[in-house]
Amino acid sequence: MKYRINLITKKETNILDEIVYFFLNYLRYIFVFTQLIIITVFFYRFRIDQEIIDLKESIDQKQEIVQVVSPLIQEVAKIDQRTKEVRKILFQQRKTEQIFDYLISRFPEKIYLNNLNIEKNSAKMEGVTFDISQLQSFYYLLKKEKKFALVNLSNLKKIDLGYSFTLTLLDYQDS
Repeated sequence: MKYRINLITKKETNILDEIVYFFLNYLRYIFVFTQLIIITVFFYRFRIDQEIIDLKESIDQKQEIVQVVSPLIQEVAKIDQRTKEVRKILFQQRKTEQIFDYLISRFPEKIYLNNLNIEKNSAKMEGVTFDISQLQSFYYLLKKEKKFALVNLSNLKKIDLGYSFTLTLLDYQDS
């Protein structure tokens, strides 16, 4: 039989000794864990920095695209303005054509025009007639149909072969 006898007395440990013991045994684990966190943050920072660089490059590319496209956009705006002006002119031409078609469809045979001026929504006719009743019936027809807000017969004069007149028609109303 063997006996073990420990003649060394057990040393009393104080709190400082325990703290030193803890740091000596476990501090390496704390360092490793801290280093892992630092490395993770470091790589995360690399990733974030790369995203920032990519976003800046994307912004630069988009700015270049805008610079390249801006003359095209300006040209499109000019073309749009011209198109609007053309539409306005075509509308006015259609209106003038409607006035002309209306007047020609109702114009008597025995009235001869020296001048016909159609502008915007109005018309001015200067002419000669040999039969005053034709002019009178044309005048009353225009008043009756109310296509023009104002129908004015003026400068009616007797000349050698008949009568000269000026007929002013204002504010054509298409219905």
